[in-house]
Amino acid sequence: MDFLTANVYCIAMISRRTFLTSLSSFVVGSMVLGGYAFGIEPVYRLRVQRYALTPPGWTPGLKLRIAALSDIHANEPFMPLPRIREIVDATNALQPDLIVLLGDYVFGHKLQLRKIANAEWAAEFARLRAPLGVHAILGNHEWWEDRKDPRAGALAARTALEAVGIPVMENDAVRLAKDGRPFWLLGLGDQLSFQMQRHGYGGVDDLPATLARVTDDAPVVLLAHEPDIFVDVPSRVALTLSGHTHGGQIRLFGWSPVTPSIYGNRFAYGHVVEGGRNLIVSGGLGTSQVPVRLGVPPEIVLAELG
Repeated sequence: MDFLTANVYCIAMISRRTFLTSLSSFVVGSMVLGGYAFGIEPVYRLRVQRYALTPPGWTPGLKLRIAALSDIHANEPFMPLPRIREIVDATNALQPDLIVLLGDYVFGHKLQLRKIANAEWAAEFARLRAPLGVHAILGNHEWWEDRKDPRAGALAARTALEAVGIPVMENDAVRLAKDGRPFWLLGLGDQLSFQMQRHGYGGVDDLPATLARVTDDAPVVLLAHEPDIFVDVPSRVALTLSGHTHGGQIRLFGWSPVTPSIYGNRFAYGHVVEGGRNLIVSGGLGTSQVPVRLGVPPEIVLAELG
């Protein structure tokens, strides 16, 4: 073998070795990352995501701590009862003034080993404690699981929540007070509750009717499962709390490649401020469609107002 041929051979061997090493590293890295996204982040991680803000028009001296739980999607093995119990205990430990449940308590997909009955997960929520109570709205999966016409009567999930003393709001409003300072809590009906034959999804939401229930100038907090309604929320609402998106379930460098919103990443996750109006979108706690999370671990939202 002459000198030139030998050098070409050595370069080829180094290039092949480099390629195989890089390929092996990529495969191993992908397996590790996939294992983390499937078996670690969605199952074992739990964080408290805190937001501190004083919205425009907020009553001076009104300090309010709201804990928000969204998108539990109870099922085995991805969101079993012990995991829900852990979430409830962690929420109570925060000692919030008010706890709100933002919908999607059921799993609604075949990829599960056991369906957790509504009465079972509702019994865990019954252990939530806050001086101003626990208030809930429903999400699209409660409607899709029952597949009922909105005129057909109460959904099973609503019945389960109300049976353990948790009121469910649907285009409703309640006036509450902290330290003698009042505020309004509004709960919007779901925006994707049933499928229309020709026009996509329709909802039971009625934002104008919900806002019309407010009878004074006390600040307003709105619960809306899907954040897309935010484009229509007036400045009269101090804060809108939403879930539904799961932060895309995969979120890297502040960007989610897939988001169940017609606005893409605009309302995918976190604290959104537009025109002085405030929206907080929870990354949620469970999973939907695909049981993975990467870059957006399960979270309890704690909004500290004032």
